[in-house]
Amino acid sequence: MKTKNIMIVGVGGQGSLLASKLLGRMLLQKGYDIKVSEVHGMSQRGGSVVTYVRFGDKVYSPVIDKGEADFIVSFELLEAARWTEYLKPGGKIVVNTQEISPMPVITGAAEYPQGLVEQMKAAGLDVDAIDALALAQQAGSAKAVNIILMGHLSRSFDFAEEDWMEAIENCVPAKFLELNKTAFKLGRSI
Repeated sequence: MKTKNIMIVGVGGQGSLLASKLLGRMLLQKGYDIKVSEVHGMSQRGGSVVTYVRFGDKVYSPVIDKGEADFIVSFELLEAARWTEYLKPGGKIVVNTQEISPMPVITGAAEYPQGLVEQMKAAGLDVDAIDALALAQQAGSAKAVNIILMGHLSRSFDFAEEDWMEAIENCVPAKFLELNKTAFKLGRSI
């Protein structure tokens, strides 16, 4: 199998590391060679967090270069726009429409850009924008945005829902298991 490249992007505290762990666990269970690389940035202060997940028959490097990502999964709208140059032709962006203001916006030095989904689509990109925050709240916690997005991403692969559920059981503490399973199913259903 040709190597597939998935970038998971967001800001610190959104759960991108759990999402990459879940994805990696599921792919490992299916027998793929997998490489995961985490780039934290200023994650503890709400800065960019990027995770590369690469899988296939044999993967030699964890790094995804510009123009190589099959999927970009973005937990926040501006982060999706920041990383579009990494998407390969024919790739897809799955983005949460939530807006989290970066420090320049918070301090008043800049304004949050408007119309980002429309701009990305106008540039010819395949953008699947969902309100993952509303779905996460419906599942029982705003913190489940990451699992909503993983559920939605799962629709792009031929893996059974049971495979994903097994990975969730292996990655999530027992007290949050039902919440995360519910969130995954909600994301997968839209």
